Order: sequence, then C-alpha cells, then structure tokens
Amino acid sequence: MPTVKGTLFHLLPRTTQGDHLLPLNQLRDTFPELHTRHARKYDGRESELSQPVAPLGCTWGDVVFLAPLHPAPVFAALNRSGRSVSTVEPATIDAGRLDPTRCVIRLMRHGTAGHFPDPIDDDDYLPFTTASLRAVNRVTVAAIERLENLPADAPWLPWVDVPHVLHRGPIDLALFTRPGRVQ
Repeated sequence: MPTVKGTLFHLLPRTTQGDHLLPLNQLRDTFPELHTRHARKYDGRESELSQPVAPLGCTWGDVVFLAPLHPAPVFAALNRSGRSVSTVEPATIDAGRLDPTRCVIRLMRHGTAGHFPDPIDDDDYLPFTTASLRAVNRVTVAAIERLENLPADAPWLPWVDVPHVLHRGPIDLALFTRPGRVQ
C-alpha cells in the first residue's frame, strides 16, 4: 500500500489529557468531562453521532476529524463576517504516518438551509490517497463566501462545507507537530 503524502491539521487544545487524540465516543468513558464539553457541539443534533461512516465500518462518533487544509482562510472569512475568531495555529500530522485503511475523506456540502450539511451519500467519500488529498486541500470560494456572509444568528459551523479527513479510532499525540515545537 503506497504512503499517502500530505499534511493534515487539527486544533489541539493547549493542554491535553492522555497520550492519544480520542474520538468522542471513547472520550465518554476515558475523560467524561472532556466528552461533556465536546459533545455540546452536537446539541440538538445528537443523532449525527450515530450516523454511519460506511467506508470505515463505524459511526461519526467513532472518528477523529482532521482537516486536509490549513484553517487560516476559514478563520479569516469568519472574522470578516463580524465574528471574533482566534486564529490559533493548528498542530500538523504527516498523512503518511496514518494507516490509510483507517482513514477516508468526507466531502461536505452545506444543505439547502445553508448552514448544515446535506445528508450523506456514498459519493461523499473519497479514498485516503495522495491524489484525493491534493484535490481537497483548498477552501472553495463558495465556502469563503458563505462564511463571510453568515447572519449574526446563524449557527457557528465553519466546517460544514470543508472536506474532512476521518480517522477511525485514536491517534497518538506524539505523531503531531505542535506550533513552535520541533519533533
């Protein structure tokens, strides 16, 4: 199996608990206080956590989310919309350090309501390959325009139309390079 080439991004907290980045479902038992904090992102949308991620044989709550692109353009667009968004530098991970059989790229399309993703279908998944990562490593003009024009009362879901890399199961934190830290 060829090594996947590319860089992935994740906004790690300044301080972490444990030595792995865990999916939400694993946080429930391991670090209940972290689970409570992160589960708030799904208030009113709890059913999303049980949606299947068919290519990985698990659910949305069983994966760690990584971005195939640097989040700076997303943060800048949100700031232009009048929101005050911190532009924290993300941690990075070399895509080649992940098992490609545990990863898939999920294309995201904002729905007709504008701020929530369309329902998932089989065509929303791409294999975790170098070519696929290269195809999704830029924020689209449409995503930037949507973020810049968010009404003040719109839900704050900046990643709703930005592709995700989904990794089934935990990821060793030692695989990440944190800003200002050489590994």
